[in-house]
Amino acid sequence: MAETLLQATELHTYYGLSHILRGVNFAVKRGETIGLMGRNGMGKTTLLRSMLGHVKPRSGAVQVRGKTMTGAAPFLVARQGIAYVPEGRGIFPNLTVKENLLMPARPGLDGRREWTYDRVLSTFPRLAERLGNGGGRLSGGEQQMLTIGRALMTNPDVLILDEATEGLAPLIAREIWRIISEIRASGIATIIVDKNYRAVAGIADRAVVLVKGQVVFDDAAQNLVGSRETMQQHLGV
Repeated sequence: MAETLLQATELHTYYGLSHILRGVNFAVKRGETIGLMGRNGMGKTTLLRSMLGHVKPRSGAVQVRGKTMTGAAPFLVARQGIAYVPEGRGIFPNLTVKENLLMPARPGLDGRREWTYDRVLSTFPRLAERLGNGGGRLSGGEQQMLTIGRALMTNPDVLILDEATEGLAPLIAREIWRIISEIRASGIATIIVDKNYRAVAGIADRAVVLVKGQVVFDDAAQNLVGSRETMQQHLGV
């Protein structure tokens, strides 16, 4: 059985008095691609942030490689081979493309360097043409490519993409999906949040759907797409 890299057990997370996550169980195994789905405000980003240490759950547990890290500082979670591409991207606008990529570069936990600077540039040829440009001068699609490339430079075992193609032109979005497919094929476990549910389901092994902070579907992605009733009821499509 594949190793479980990141796991949440019975997570309850609040923002003030608002009870956002209500006993969520979630896990991603080595090499697995999961589509995390749900309408806006259903708890997807809160689940990610709770597992990554950005928000401390009220109760429940988060484990990384079997080690309890509930509420641990985000940098400690990142050091365990977890890379995060947040909604809003979070690039360093005053650094060049090259500096954004080289700053976080490091081998994976097992010492591997599969994602080198040269490999990232070959995967993202647009970035190779803009190495001297400041991050703030890039288009939205280029910034998303830079953020994904920067995450890959850490040689992670898990890559988390929150709103992978939000606000991008269709042509650029297709390029992002191509890149995600390549990442998946490289063996990196991936958690994808995106409003294009069919695109997510087309690339994911498993789909997890949240409704009002609870998991209502956790099964093979093809089974979600194959159930029009479930898609309509929980995703509105």
